[in-house]
Amino acid sequence: MKKFSVVIAGGGSTFTPGIVLMLLDNLDKFPLRTLKFYDNDKDRQEKIAGACEIIVKERAPEIEFVATVDPEEAFTDVDFVMAHIRVGKYAMRALDEKIPLKYGVVGQETCGPGGMAYGMRSIGGVFEIIDYMEKYSPDAWMLNYSNPAAIVAEACRKLRPNSKVLNICDMPVSIERRMAETLGLASRKELVVRYYGLNHFGWWTDIRDKAGNDLMPKIKEHVVKNGYVVTSGDRQHTEATWNDTFTKARDVFALDPNTLPNTYLQYYLFPDYIVGHSNKEYTRANEVMDGREKFVFGECEKIVVNQSTEGSALHVDMHASYIVDLARAIAYNTHERMLLIVENNGAIENFDPTGMVEIPCIVGSNGPEPLSIGKIPQFQKGLMEQQVSVEKLVVEAWEEGSYQKLWQAMTLSKTVPSASVAKSILDDLIEANKDFWPTLKKEQQELEQVLN
Repeated sequence: MKKFSVVIAGGGSTFTPGIVLMLLDNLDKFPLRTLKFYDNDKDRQEKIAGACEIIVKERAPEIEFVATVDPEEAFTDVDFVMAHIRVGKYAMRALDEKIPLKYGVVGQETCGPGGMAYGMRSIGGVFEIIDYMEKYSPDAWMLNYSNPAAIVAEACRKLRPNSKVLNICDMPVSIERRMAETLGLASRKELVVRYYGLNHFGWWTDIRDKAGNDLMPKIKEHVVKNGYVVTSGDRQHTEATWNDTFTKARDVFALDPNTLPNTYLQYYLFPDYIVGHSNKEYTRANEVMDGREKFVFGECEKIVVNQSTEGSALHVDMHASYIVDLARAIAYNTHERMLLIVENNGAIENFDPTGMVEIPCIVGSNGPEPLSIGKIPQFQKGLMEQQVSVEKLVVEAWEEGSYQKLWQAMTLSKTVPSASVAKSILDDLIEANKDFWPTLKKEQQELEQVLN
């Protein structure tokens, strides 16, 4: 059986140890010869890599392990690039969340103005990794789960149309795990789902078991009472605010009881509630820095000090299993059915053909084959058209260096009440992101000069 070479781009991420553990758990299905880490922050990566090297030596000493900040060393002779970068790290995420909240607007890392700010930082970073891959390993595939996935996916469609990049998200996977628990099933893989939308912006329309039995009524019964809250939850979404998110799914569901919603729709449909229940001084970024980040770095430090994983509390991240499944589908042409972010191209009949939609696909060695969704209802269509326009305007703003288009994108977002509020938030975000964003031309100022 062929053995694969994988590079994890974002080797210093707190999610990296979970991915390594998942890869090691699946060596019988997806054997590795080389595992590499790449990051542009050497110090941060070394803390994670030091522990992961010990984990690999204990579990699979035959695998070559490399941690590097040199792109040529990282990307030469690889079959898959698993990318989860965060340009600006959690310090910038905190600003993405706190600046909009200052103006009474949802502060969230992938939704609303914060998501657009993050997108403006991410596009260049993701493109840099694509370009390294294509230079040093042109036959490799990139499995990208760097956020905000919707904006990154649109940027790849528009500006890297021929690149072998698949954009994925773990949130539907996490919700489906909760659905499976609600039903008393051992795994989300026992579910056959129909789903459509944009990333962090979608709906399940049909959920069955392998025998074809309709499972939607039982899940809906649970959601009406509890949202997506379950007894065991998951190990990834542990911050206190996640419980509120999974509970709020009850209210999102009430808007269209024919479907089951993605939790992120709460930010667009109940922005007043979200802002009212947000701590403007201590956001989810702070929760992650004080919780997950300290935990992962602390556990890694213990492994390095002890030169052993004995007693380690590091665990597999659920989103990692999805990445292994996707890599296997491409490597072995398994034709597994998976939710991916792909160009619509008629899959949703009455929606923009160039929109990047999240829908079930059959995945094989040539990549994804999207399944036909048909026509969608007016409510969802209207919401999606507004949001896909936001995403396209952000990418155009990045490409053209256009202040005007980014202002338009923020004004168009369902989370923002007016153009004047959008402008205030945008001006603050420009100042905060001056080291990360392309320089934006102020077309409005130029226009005012002409009119004067």
